[in-house]
Amino acid sequence: MFNTKRTAAIIAAATGAALVLAGCSGGGSTGGGEYDPDEKVTLDFSFWGNDVRAGLYDEAIALFNEEYPNITVRTSFLTYPEYWEKRQTEAAGGGLPDVMQTDVTYLRQYTQNNLLLDLEPYFGEQIDTEPFDETLLDAAVVNDVTAGVPISTNAWGMFSNPTLLAEIGVEDFPGGDWDDYNAWIEETTAAAEAAGVEAWGGGDWTGRIQVFELQQRAKGEDLFTEDGEANFTKEDLADFWNQTADLREDGAFIPQQRVEELNPLGGFDAAKTATEMTWDNFGAGYLANLGEGYPELGLTAPPVTEEGADDLYLKASMLLSASQRTDHPEAAAILIDFLVNDPEVGAVFGTNRGLPASETARSSVELAGLDAQIEEYEASIADRLGATPPVAIVGFGSLEEKFRVLGTELNFGTTTVDQAVDQFFTEMDVVLNS
Repeated sequence: MFNTKRTAAIIAAATGAALVLAGCSGGGSTGGGEYDPDEKVTLDFSFWGNDVRAGLYDEAIALFNEEYPNITVRTSFLTYPEYWEKRQTEAAGGGLPDVMQTDVTYLRQYTQNNLLLDLEPYFGEQIDTEPFDETLLDAAVVNDVTAGVPISTNAWGMFSNPTLLAEIGVEDFPGGDWDDYNAWIEETTAAAEAAGVEAWGGGDWTGRIQVFELQQRAKGEDLFTEDGEANFTKEDLADFWNQTADLREDGAFIPQQRVEELNPLGGFDAAKTATEMTWDNFGAGYLANLGEGYPELGLTAPPVTEEGADDLYLKASMLLSASQRTDHPEAAAILIDFLVNDPEVGAVFGTNRGLPASETARSSVELAGLDAQIEEYEASIADRLGATPPVAIVGFGSLEEKFRVLGTELNFGTTTVDQAVDQFFTEMDVVLNS
């Protein structure tokens, strides 16, 4: 599976200077004008994906042209890393596509440099926002600029492998707090060894910055403020990493050396760990990698940090944005609305772009199997959903990768918690002050 976040970290570091230069050029529209249905308009639209997604967009654009025959849409697509490399080049020259798929990782970076059109003036006119959860729309606001409209959603969850658990002879994690989960991992790893199965209860969950975010949100604190300042202390991070110190020492987690041997698969999609916490839209990739011997996955909420806390949130897994320099902002807004809201477009894509964020688009999607399971999961966590955190700081991808690397070093035993904390804060200081 392609690691989009790792690629984001690499590209983010390379794009900063180019985006600053592009942002100095200014120009563009400020929105809210009249749309002339008789004017012949051409829009460039770019997205990341493959031939399958390109074919679905062709179908969607054909539907769009039935209603808007005066708007010609020229599409182009690339794989995720190549896509953002291309956008970097275009941003430096002031030539972003009129409409483009975007990722929350890049919203702040592009918006702060005056590259994305503020879509708020088109809300209620060209763009219908009634079908959206307000917190999802807020998730695309940077410095009072609405930089995108969400296409789809996902949420943080815990996958499990029922087939592997049955082979080990252990019931799925029944829920509880993080201490309960640690105890279950130890029990499962011990049961696997006794059954002669090479498997572990899970990997070290403190290696993911999203779990740290989850626990901080349970205390009412996002990782970073709206102004992009760190919202946690060294003590907070040390306490977090120390939660699994005993399990690392006792070998309850899958060893890091074994993880390296399994690459490019992870412990979970190689059927070596029974549970994995990640975004719920990773499920399809897990099933594909696991193969026919593992026909289903379990999906439940992560352990609880504080009862009643609003620690989880719905994340826009991808968005549509418009260039601040487009010559046709009203037509661009109309295209965005059609591609995120139209029921027929929803039926065309199904869950290819994730679970549709728009209720009107989702209403026409027939969900089955894992897709239905994910929809049910997101509905089940409604009482734990809080406000979406501020848009990711510029350079968040590199911090996420540093967090992951330090997690692997802790599991290799090549660094201590205190050393890892110092290294992370040093890296964060560079990112926040660059």
